[in-house]
Amino acid sequence: MDLKVRLCLLLLALSWTGTQVSVSAQDEDEADVMDMDDGEVDISDDILDAEAEAEEASDEAPTAPPVPKVTYKAPEPMGEHFFAESFDKGTLEGWIVSKAKKEGIDEEIAKYDGVWEVEDMKDSKLPGDKGLVLKSRAKHHAISAWLLRPFTFDTKPLIVQYEVNFQNGIDCGGAYVKLLSQTPDLNLDEFVDRTPYTIMFGPDKCGEDYKLHFIFRHKNLKTGEYEEKHAKKSDSDLRTYYTDKKTHLYTLVLNPDNTYEILIDQTVVNSGSLLTDVTPPVNPPAEIEDPDDHKPEDWDERPKIQDPDAVKPEDWDEDMDGEWEAPQIPNPACESAPGCGKWEKPMIDNPNYKGKWKPPMIDNPNYQGVWKPRKIPNPDYFEDLHPFRMTTFSAVGLELWSMSSDIFFDNFFVTSDRNTAERWANDGWGLKKAGEGAADPGLVKQMITAAEERPWLWVVYVLTVALPLVLIIVFCCTGKKKPAAADYKKTDEPQPDVKEEEPETEEEEEKAEEKEDAKEEGPAVGKKSDLEDSPAEEGANEEDSPDGEDKEEEEEEEEDEEDKSDEKADEDVLRRSPRNRKVRKE
Repeated sequence: MDLKVRLCLLLLALSWTGTQVSVSAQDEDEADVMDMDDGEVDISDDILDAEAEAEEASDEAPTAPPVPKVTYKAPEPMGEHFFAESFDKGTLEGWIVSKAKKEGIDEEIAKYDGVWEVEDMKDSKLPGDKGLVLKSRAKHHAISAWLLRPFTFDTKPLIVQYEVNFQNGIDCGGAYVKLLSQTPDLNLDEFVDRTPYTIMFGPDKCGEDYKLHFIFRHKNLKTGEYEEKHAKKSDSDLRTYYTDKKTHLYTLVLNPDNTYEILIDQTVVNSGSLLTDVTPPVNPPAEIEDPDDHKPEDWDERPKIQDPDAVKPEDWDEDMDGEWEAPQIPNPACESAPGCGKWEKPMIDNPNYKGKWKPPMIDNPNYQGVWKPRKIPNPDYFEDLHPFRMTTFSAVGLELWSMSSDIFFDNFFVTSDRNTAERWANDGWGLKKAGEGAADPGLVKQMITAAEERPWLWVVYVLTVALPLVLIIVFCCTGKKKPAAADYKKTDEPQPDVKEEEPETEEEEEKAEEKEDAKEEGPAVGKKSDLEDSPAEEGANEEDSPDGEDKEEEEEEEEDEEDKSDEKADEDVLRRSPRNRKVRKE
């Protein structure tokens, strides 16, 4: 029983743990909301109002519960910054829509004619919170804005952040931002895909390839040409950020020590060094293979060769099925006959077959290894120990193609102070997060939604809920039935004590007791009749026998043996009866 109790407790613990795992993501989101300033969110009064409205409408047809409202307040930049845009003015003031055309493609699709609008989100939890929306699908879009002043990479970090919401999901397209390099000929009216940029950063997705770009253009110190460097791929699963239709905050942090961090919703999802964690590397190799070096004709790359001194054994049999003969076709004359033609023994596998003989392999005494060209100094080698010092940029822009519409952008921010960036994030994205959290569904709906996004969670639910319940019922609520006394066959072998079922009525109980009393009194009565001989018989016996005393002793010995025999018979009767054994034991 102790083992069953432990198993039940273990199954309950596993069930509880699985449930906690399936909703851990929601718990983390709630923890993020708790970190924000309490003074910026006014939710309690609205929740009470919503509950009151729900009670008044209880008699009406069942509808979805009202969504608690969060009071929106436009974020205000505090501290040093180079760019801040919340779009709360409701216009594209300060932004320039490109009028250019892409080169090298058909005229019909070359134009940047995608539509941009400033509007609320479709299912906004913050009335009045507006953003920049990409409205068209299967169109080229390009829009940009100047910084307050150019950003120069020197001794301070760079922090870039903005928000994205894929309101209709995303099939194929990007939502990344470009930091446009400061050049004499930079014209935002002609902003196209070939416009020089310093950094490209943000989400991109096509098919099942979920990317989070961080690309920077690095100047070759030897040739003066620019080359794109791509940060290593994130190890995090990014799928949810593209499919949950929630607003997410994307942040890039570059430090003067050449390290970088990429964050989503203020959580690091990728990090590394500009010197070691980008491809191709910033610095070329110091040596390269000599392009004029060629492998000699007698170069031997075989590590093993056949033993030239090996000889095939004389008894080696290479025949598997005997001598080959041409295949035969059925004889039409033999179709109705029991046999036809000359009989021959059937062929069987050769028991001595060893396969085709080959000499054993030995180490090649002439092996020289795999040939490689010799190394020579790289004529294009240079060493840049400060790739953080990138090209100054003076504008931000979105140059995108998307097969999905209604992509929502908001709260762009560029600064060199991390605290300033975090305050802006809490005042903008943090408020959205609070509104979405207040309207989050219950636990059951969250679990169902999570399973719709990750179908394998259904298996977890079954294993952690249904299966433990079944096992608990099986192990805790059932048991093996003990056999009754009647189930045992009569035998002289000892049997385990089994409690006999009580008689159903008083009459049956009395009959059972009478039977037991009869069994106990029977041998004793017989024994008494044997012992109680008449005085006359005793006297006669004594007078007839000359040795009366000896005979009396013999009779006493016979009586003792009879007593022992009777006691043994009584013990056998008691041992065979379960009830008597029980009485005797008691």
